[in-house]
Amino acid sequence: MAVGQEKLGIADPNVIKAFGAFGGGVAGSGNVCGAMLAGVAVISSLYSRGSLEEKENPRMWKLSHQFMARFTELTLEYGGVECKHIARINWNDRNQARDFYKNPESRRKECIKLVGETASLLGELLEQETARN
Repeated sequence: MAVGQEKLGIADPNVIKAFGAFGGGVAGSGNVCGAMLAGVAVISSLYSRGSLEEKENPRMWKLSHQFMARFTELTLEYGGVECKHIARINWNDRNQARDFYKNPESRRKECIKLVGETASLLGELLEQETARN
């Protein structure tokens, strides 16, 4: 979300805060990676509507699908787009979660790598989108 805001020339810390619970696969559930969800949210912020009276730009769907397909490719080596495949920990186990953050050899390095790759991917797509407009 932070990279997306930077690319869009936006600086809204409240939006960044709104994505705090997306870590650990949405609230530590191990489900879909929060980096993927944040990328789709950035794209939505470009093209979605702010009220029911407005129309959504169809570019939102095309760009979101492109982003998700590329993210899926990025996560093939992990076994899927879900945090439980990437981090491979039980977020409800405090010892596993603590080890994830404190142990330099934990899977956290994989998450950091993937977040960086996702940010690059999003930045690339947004730059291409800007060049089209």
